[in-house]
Amino acid sequence: MIIIVTGVSGSGKTTLGSLLAKNLHLPFYDADDFHPTANIEKMTHGIPLTDHDRWPWLDHLAGNIQKWESSGGGILACSALREVYRERLQTVPDIIWLHLKGMKEVIAERMAARKGHYMNPDLLDSQLNTWEEPGYGYQMDITKTPEEMVKEVLSYPEISQAASHIGIIGMGVMGKSLALNFAEKGVPVSVYNRFVEGKEENIASQFAEENTEFPLLKGFDDLAGFLSSLQSPKKILLMIPAGAAIDQQIAQLESSLQAGDILIDGGNSFYEDSNRRVKDLEEKGLHFVAMGVSGGEEGARRGPSLMPGGSREAFDILAPYLQKIAAKDTHANPCVDYIGPAGSGHFIKMVHNSIEYAEMQALAEIYQLMKYGLKLTYPEISKVLKNWANEGLRSYLLEITADILLVRDGREYLLDMVLDKAGQKGTGSWSLTTALNFQVPYSPLSEAVTARMLSSNKSNRVELAEYYGHRFGAFAEDKVILIEKLKNAYALTRFINHEVGFDLMKTVSEKEGWNLNLSEIARIWTNGCIIRSTMMEQLVGIFKDNTSIFTTKSLKSKIKEMKLDLTYIVGLGLQHSHALPVMSAAANYFLSRITTDSPANLIQAQRDYFGAHTYQRKDDPSGAFFHSDWKASVPHPS
Repeated sequence: MIIIVTGVSGSGKTTLGSLLAKNLHLPFYDADDFHPTANIEKMTHGIPLTDHDRWPWLDHLAGNIQKWESSGGGILACSALREVYRERLQTVPDIIWLHLKGMKEVIAERMAARKGHYMNPDLLDSQLNTWEEPGYGYQMDITKTPEEMVKEVLSYPEISQAASHIGIIGMGVMGKSLALNFAEKGVPVSVYNRFVEGKEENIASQFAEENTEFPLLKGFDDLAGFLSSLQSPKKILLMIPAGAAIDQQIAQLESSLQAGDILIDGGNSFYEDSNRRVKDLEEKGLHFVAMGVSGGEEGARRGPSLMPGGSREAFDILAPYLQKIAAKDTHANPCVDYIGPAGSGHFIKMVHNSIEYAEMQALAEIYQLMKYGLKLTYPEISKVLKNWANEGLRSYLLEITADILLVRDGREYLLDMVLDKAGQKGTGSWSLTTALNFQVPYSPLSEAVTARMLSSNKSNRVELAEYYGHRFGAFAEDKVILIEKLKNAYALTRFINHEVGFDLMKTVSEKEGWNLNLSEIARIWTNGCIIRSTMMEQLVGIFKDNTSIFTTKSLKSKIKEMKLDLTYIVGLGLQHSHALPVMSAAANYFLSRITTDSPANLIQAQRDYFGAHTYQRKDDPSGAFFHSDWKASVPHPS
């Protein structure tokens, strides 16, 4: 949506344009700010501009209008006194023109009251003489208050009935938050939610009515009305549960869609399902974008990390909208980019979630060791975690953990009131299945899922704890020294967790031919998502030059140092009856990765002994396979 407010200087273009921008959540631009210095000097001294002065200025504005239109729109205050000037600015279709008109005396009084503006009031007669009455757009009476004019403009059909650029189906927490994010960024958006009598009635229309401060937001309780409100090509974001519900919704929509329309699945769908949907819809002339969305409710509202894969053509159409709502990295670039073909966007979101599981479990293990092993209070643990954040370990999960530890429920800490049964969704298990299918070691991240499964059977754990008399043991070692070792153990565990996840992405990318950019994926994850951290910012640079965290020269000495602390803490914790599934698995994973001579030679011998599965020999460079009669070779007692 491009709105241009015209009129002579002093007519109130900036006032009206700014108010409209605030109401429509569109950026505001004042054409006066684009004048070159020479033009400003002329006007300051009361010298009228010539067309020779204006053409470069108008051409510059025209180019910017095209950019604004492609990135979601904007409102421009520009005198545009003559028709040839307005024609010069008409570089995009469907500009909404607002022409401000009023008596000379009113305008002169306003100009005289302005402070610090370079436009000399003596130029008013020149401007009025240059003004050419337009035969299109809306003529607006400047004697009305700015608020009255804004209300009038919002009632114009080009705005009140404007086709929405984005449609969202599903008014759960994420769908609502994304809708408000789009509307706040000036993107006209329509929302729809299914009708279920007695349970889900008028959800979308009520949502729009509750958010009237966003006039670009429209709610529909009937699918036909929702679809007719969208501009072509239709861009529909599905924010509904993964699985059969997605296929059912697609089937319901297909007959109402035309070639080139775009469906986006913003839920946590299994990437193999997304592979199928991309292929099926492409054969029908429709685009399907499998898009991972991370950041939870707050991220969706204020700026999520977005991972769109599937149709590249569709992404190019969607990019200006996604870039507007996405979180921004440290260089103010949007945390979104095209991930790759097929279901790659949902694939990396799945890996993201498995890293998230491991990061959360690692913090839970640190919390357990500090609470029971070091006997620290919650405020003391929180203080340690905040110190770690300031010492290079800052992450969203670390920060919220430090906050959680301080929240009270009356006289008790709220954390102590929370039942220790961790929930989970499908993405964690899908990651493990995928890792097994592609033969990628995944033990630390796998253990995070297993830990949640074990936690869910509370009654059995209580029964067995009583049966074996299990109690956490306290540490006798110096607390200051142990906290430093814990810090290093935690830091290395995190590096290992990320190495495991990125290794799965690298392997699947190579085998599927997706050409995933690990550095760019890390950049997208530096803000907006749950696993954002200073370490993720490091990984952006690391994966530009390396395919593994472990082969990064700048980390080599630090990792060797932290390895000693990780293995020490794991050993100490296990000796004192602390289950450390992720930290111990991380230590085992790393040691296995750096072991030259593993005991796998015995496993191969065992396999050949009982199943004739063959083995290779160290002294045979050809790589040939051998089978031995191990029984015949066993010496008998004399």
